Amino acid sequence: MLRTPKVLIIDDEPLMRISISDALKVEGFSVRETGLGKDGITLFRDFSFDVVITDLRLPDLDGIEVLKACKRYSPDTMVILITAHGSVDTAVEAMKYGAYDYITKPFSMDELLLMVKRVIRYKDLEEENLLLKEQVEGRYNFSGIIGKSERMQEIFDKVKIVSQTDSTVLILGESGTGKELVANAVHYNSVRKKEPFVKISCAALPETLLEAELFGYEKGAFTGAVKQKKGRFELAHKGTFFLDEIGEISPAIQVKLLRVLQEKKIDRLGGTETLSVDVRIICATQRDLKKEVQKGTFREDLYYRFNVVPITLPPLRERQGDIMLLANHFLKFFAEQHKKQLKGISIEAMELLLKYPFPGNVRELENTIERAVVMGKSDEVQPWDLPEEITNAAECFKVIQHNIQSYENLSKAMKEFERQYIAKVLEETKGNKSLAAKLLGVSRKTLWEKCKVFDIVKDGVNN
Repeated sequence: MLRTPKVLIIDDEPLMRISISDALKVEGFSVRETGLGKDGITLFRDFSFDVVITDLRLPDLDGIEVLKACKRYSPDTMVILITAHGSVDTAVEAMKYGAYDYITKPFSMDELLLMVKRVIRYKDLEEENLLLKEQVEGRYNFSGIIGKSERMQEIFDKVKIVSQTDSTVLILGESGTGKELVANAVHYNSVRKKEPFVKISCAALPETLLEAELFGYEKGAFTGAVKQKKGRFELAHKGTFFLDEIGEISPAIQVKLLRVLQEKKIDRLGGTETLSVDVRIICATQRDLKKEVQKGTFREDLYYRFNVVPITLPPLRERQGDIMLLANHFLKFFAEQHKKQLKGISIEAMELLLKYPFPGNVRELENTIERAVVMGKSDEVQPWDLPEEITNAAECFKVIQHNIQSYENLSKAMKEFERQYIAKVLEETKGNKSLAAKLLGVSRKTLWEKCKVFDIVKDGVNN
């Protein structure tokens, strides 16, 4: 705290009041004092205080009334109560009304000073956290999502609108398209921005663990449940809960999620008490949930509950005009992070980036630029700083270029390029999907799904 902390003392015993005041002034605090509760409330209303120290028993007012008045005028002010042994129960009751702590007579001045310093340190941490939150809010105020293409501008407009509502949002898009960034932007531009933002990847945990993480559990609910644990829904109370890879959840968990969306209620595993939660839901998936509904793997009623405001993120191959913008953005970011002096990306290297379909989307481009920044030896990113899959893709692009005229549009041409490129990588890796996925910059699951879409068998040869 850069400014001098201010303390108000309210105590009808002059000796006690002066002793506390002198001790605080020696420690550098600014102090005001009075012997009456009403005068204390007037001082509090006219001046700003960080801490109020008040006796529980005052000639004109109960200390609880002083506490309530302080909290009414300034909820952030910390109140410490001084109490006699016989009034401890009342002091404990006062904690329910927002008192920070209480100290029992007789007490040492060092004990009280330690308590006041702890209060100030707590307020300092609160201010630091608020500053960090404001910085995060600035980062995600749409500057965290980069794009000048028409489709991205439409998405920015949609995010701005939906941020001002409490509607459930379903973010759709391939792996690496920036679904989590959009979720961040929605939360940090909403009225819930100062409340918790809780995330979970539904694909990262098996069903039993996912259920426990989502809803929490009571002690003894299952083997290993040695103590009660709050679930993510409880932790997100009053804030936003982002469920990534929502298409991976089991039918049993789908039923429970439907109840949360309908009733805003949850039950901990092994618990008997139903808990109410106030949570804004944002979910994301790379699956086509309509097809999952048709196949019977995803509940239709849950789909419509999630699909209130859908936001579909285009793959990078469909927003080619953003590649240069993104590449330069990542170059600047990683050059600063790794303390490198770089002028930019050479024309030859940029041409290679523009021809590559980026099956791993923005995430793959980000990783590509970071690697080039870290490993590059010149003041510009050169073609030889790029991964082999990108330089090889340029040759692959030439092979299919003569066929482009037969495609209806650029999107189909890029999809054909992506199909042939994936087939080529699989052929070179002798059908090793793990290695191929690594080279392509995508997950093994994403590669498997693309092979299914493009009708590619494991050795890269089309059926």
